Amino acid sequence: MSTSLRRHALSGATMGTRWSALLYAPPEADIPALDIALARAVDRVDRQMSTWKPDSDLMRLNAASPGAWVPLPRELLQVLTRGLEVGRMSGGAFDIGVGRLVNAWGFGAAGSIPDSEAIQAALHERLPPTHTVLELDAPESRARRHADFALDLSGIAKGFATDEMMRTVKAFGIADGLVGLDGELAAIGTKPDGTPWLIAVEKPDDDLRSPLGVIELRDAAVATSGDYRHWIEVGGTRLSHTMDRLRGGPIDNAIASVSVVAASCMEADAWATALMVLGPTEGRTLAEKRGLDALFVERSDGKLGEIRIGPVFQPASTGSRPLARWRPREDSNLRPPA
Repeated sequence: MSTSLRRHALSGATMGTRWSALLYAPPEADIPALDIALARAVDRVDRQMSTWKPDSDLMRLNAASPGAWVPLPRELLQVLTRGLEVGRMSGGAFDIGVGRLVNAWGFGAAGSIPDSEAIQAALHERLPPTHTVLELDAPESRARRHADFALDLSGIAKGFATDEMMRTVKAFGIADGLVGLDGELAAIGTKPDGTPWLIAVEKPDDDLRSPLGVIELRDAAVATSGDYRHWIEVGGTRLSHTMDRLRGGPIDNAIASVSVVAASCMEADAWATALMVLGPTEGRTLAEKRGLDALFVERSDGKLGEIRIGPVFQPASTGSRPLARWRPREDSNLRPPA
């Protein structure tokens, strides 16, 4: 890497959190313009896909009568398309139609307290998988619902926004950088000394922040889904924000977190959610079947253990060198990987 590259750290507020970018750019790069472009990129996703903005494009679709076509922006249609595809491939574990469950259990814009009546209503609806009742028309850039349900893209939209940030960085001619949005990260190139970007994976702990290890990342993306940051307590039990459509509520399995490395952050985000819902047995089977790179952290008898799937999370001596590499902390006190 050229020593003439200059370091720039940019950030801003969006989607109830913050976006960030750490870049090494040539002197001629227009950083003020890039800063504006990055903010616009994430805000555009927010305006289209937020469930917290009543006038977002997603909420227009949610408010439309079943059977009515709704014109949509290209980006939203792209995310809906991939969301339905991952839904099919995961057997419905990843489902973008759980908006009413999210609100009923107190994780949405409707409020932070579970609504027992709304929960009972959602449980009795038992809607089919969203990929069977949402129709997309890509040539006409429109969609329609064939049932009365609510879409929620919290398991994929931030990953897509991260990809949009990376596309913006590349459009400015920058070849080395790291962009992130609330735990979703995408990397291009390397740091000035030629080493990859180091991404810490948190130890699933409700009270303390400490790393399990780091992922060496280059020209790839990573997303982590976990049960230890966004949760509510009901009757002394902590409930995760991740919804399981088949259960009609928060997931209930031994998985504390899942990290997925993929070519795009949208892919990593959606698959991390899907595997989190499926749990250690079904999730492992699907990850192996789909050729995913995934790190499961499992709780068992009060201890944490790893399940490592794919070349990224295997010992460095096996296979060809991937675009990422897992380096666990030696003192992480985890059970040996399964």
